Amino acid sequence: MGHVQIVLNMFDYGMDGQQAIDFPCFFWKDDVVEAETGTPRSTVEGLRARGHGGWAPRHASGGPQATKIDWHRGVLISGSEPRKEGCALGY
Repeated sequence: MGHVQIVLNMFDYGMDGQQAIDFPCFFWKDDVVEAETGTPRSTVEGLRARGHGGWAPRHASGGPQATKIDWHRGVLISGSEPRKEGCALGY
């Protein structure tokens, strides 16, 4: 689910790979929405006000890395999960 949210952040919201990876993700477990640590409190409260209840905090999980090829400029642009160990590499 986290990777889907990263891709949506890039395509729907125009974020680059690092911005998309840095953005907190949401996960669903039974009837509870788990918001990653770092989600603005105003976001959670706004969704609760709209009837989306059952919230719980969640620590980051997974460790995404992404590399995008910018064919126009001839470069690779990478992003890496800052909340865990790892790095994005390209060649």
